[in-house]
Amino acid sequence: MIKGTDPIRVVKGVGAKTEELMHNLGVYTVGDILSYFPRDYRIMQEPVKIADVKENAVNAILARTASMPRTRKGRRVAVTSCKASDGFREIELVWFRMPYVKNMLTPGKNQIFYGRVIRRGGKLVMEQPVIYAYEEYAQLTGRLLPVYALTKGISNHLMEKLLSQILPEDTAFPQDPYTDELRERNDLVPLPDAIRIMHAPRDMEALSLSHRRLAFDEFFFFLLGIQRLKGAGSAEKNGFTFADSAFLKETAAKLPYALTEAQQRVLTETAGDMKSDHLMQRLIQGDVGSGKTVIAFLLMAWCAHSGYQAALMAPTEVLAKQHFETIQSYLSLCGLSFPVILLTGSMTAKEKREAYARMENEPDALVIGTHALIQEKAAFSSLALVITDEQHRFGVKQREALSKKGEKPHYLVMSATPIPRTLAIILFGDLSISVIDTLPADRLPIKNCVVGPSYRQKAWEFLTSEVEAGHQCYVICPLVEATEQTEAENVEDYAARLTEALPERIRIETLHGRMKAEEKDRVMEAFLRREADILVSTTVVEVGVNVPNATVMLVENAERFGLSQLHQLRGRVGRGEAQSYCIFLSAREDAATNERLSVLNHSNDGFYIASEDLKLRGPGDFLGIRQSGVLDFQIADVYQDASLLSLAAEEVKRLSEADPELSDPAHEGIRQRLDLTLQKQLEGLNL
Repeated sequence: MIKGTDPIRVVKGVGAKTEELMHNLGVYTVGDILSYFPRDYRIMQEPVKIADVKENAVNAILARTASMPRTRKGRRVAVTSCKASDGFREIELVWFRMPYVKNMLTPGKNQIFYGRVIRRGGKLVMEQPVIYAYEEYAQLTGRLLPVYALTKGISNHLMEKLLSQILPEDTAFPQDPYTDELRERNDLVPLPDAIRIMHAPRDMEALSLSHRRLAFDEFFFFLLGIQRLKGAGSAEKNGFTFADSAFLKETAAKLPYALTEAQQRVLTETAGDMKSDHLMQRLIQGDVGSGKTVIAFLLMAWCAHSGYQAALMAPTEVLAKQHFETIQSYLSLCGLSFPVILLTGSMTAKEKREAYARMENEPDALVIGTHALIQEKAAFSSLALVITDEQHRFGVKQREALSKKGEKPHYLVMSATPIPRTLAIILFGDLSISVIDTLPADRLPIKNCVVGPSYRQKAWEFLTSEVEAGHQCYVICPLVEATEQTEAENVEDYAARLTEALPERIRIETLHGRMKAEEKDRVMEAFLRREADILVSTTVVEVGVNVPNATVMLVENAERFGLSQLHQLRGRVGRGEAQSYCIFLSAREDAATNERLSVLNHSNDGFYIASEDLKLRGPGDFLGIRQSGVLDFQIADVYQDASLLSLAAEEVKRLSEADPELSDPAHEGIRQRLDLTLQKQLEGLNL
């Protein structure tokens, strides 16, 4: 009998080494692996002849090796290659970082090679093919196979093997927190069934029902947490007295550019909140580059001018440091001399002690930092305003923890993620909403193009020309590294191919979410200092620093992302004086994909794009990488699952009216799940 609370080592096949590797995935218990859902699914197709392969797509071919495999050392990685033949045509097989693959090839014997086929130098090439025995592949054909995000040493096969032992055990699953009535009202399958289907789907219909249930859960408990936060902080009395708001107008006039009409409107709204009888709880939404940071600076300076402290929390150290430098420069431009304090996790113990002391002794300080601001030792002396940047990166409990650092301070959150107002009202029901819907007049519009894989070589040539002109470029891939059944570009192999293809003088760096925080910061700082020319990255740059010298954003497999996330990525360029470009390269060239991506060609308005995203998502779009990049949902997508979001909001409202304290025994499961959800948010910050 296996329980969800049992350590993962109770599962057969998990020794000390595997257990440690599973910890790298955040899997410590049986329950953890059950909630470690696949990131994608693949339907294995029938093998085709080499003459019939589709270029720029994943194919399966039945062939035998026709030449001895050889491994050569490239500029960046070892490249292993050989030829394969089906008796009529030949194709080249290429593997990066896999010299051991030679031992998996059986000369003279037919094997299945499964991988992406491209044309290079006029020849067909299959990259990173997975090798199967014919009988093994025949058993997989037509099945819906889960594909997990992995770490080195953990294979997809191992994940399936471990789960095959756990899924039949009823005692391993959490109890369903909902009543039968709630499930029936919203057409939700029982929780254990949803989890089982997610790991071993019978078909697309079952997978859709599983997705519906798990996405509903994420929305429901997020909104319930918001409701609890709202109940604890709504209509709090304002205990602060601010100086004349004329200071804001006078300070803004000293900036090197005039505020846009939208910035002036939002500044008036926020200042009005801060002078009202109740504490401000407001969300500012505005596209990348719309000028949210200027509003934050003016409000923080107003706090300091009035004798109070203000805090700005950013999701990464690099962004916190950039805010620190930006605010210092604004103060200098405006002739102000308020103290500015930086607090981040990587600072030395001595630096942190000095920052803590200043926070206690400088009552008019502007404090900028990361999660370190909500650590227990960080104490403010007179905190009047809390601002969080890219608020969707912080959970409900983190927001609450930071807001408790002062004597009930005003609360302002900023987000560049364009969310249609109807959804924003549901997601951030505890906040008033302001929108900065215009960009500064001097901002050059980004030139966009949507192209197919045949354009890739030209795109690479364009990257080279921009680097030689003194600029920098981003390349975005959806995956970190090649895995079994990979059908999309990945950072590691793509960087290796770029290094081989581009001139040696071009410096290429990689960035992805599996790196440690300090390594990610090192790479971003190097890119910021122009010590790298091209940054090949996953979407971790979506919330990133301001790099005015970056002029090109090339997004591979653009069809795998939501429009709003692509718009967010596009916002990484176009921040300097030079003309900037965004190239969306799609591996699918069907009419529906082209229609969706063409929206980006015709508009740079994030809120229009978000609305179109809602209209154009199809029922199958939830497969693959979670597309919106909004909030920390594992399954749910704000745009794809907008109707579920509304249903969850209705249920939260019904529950809050009927049993606000969750004291009814029928709601015990919901209360326990909510407490666990909020606790995990704090544990994620090591508080």
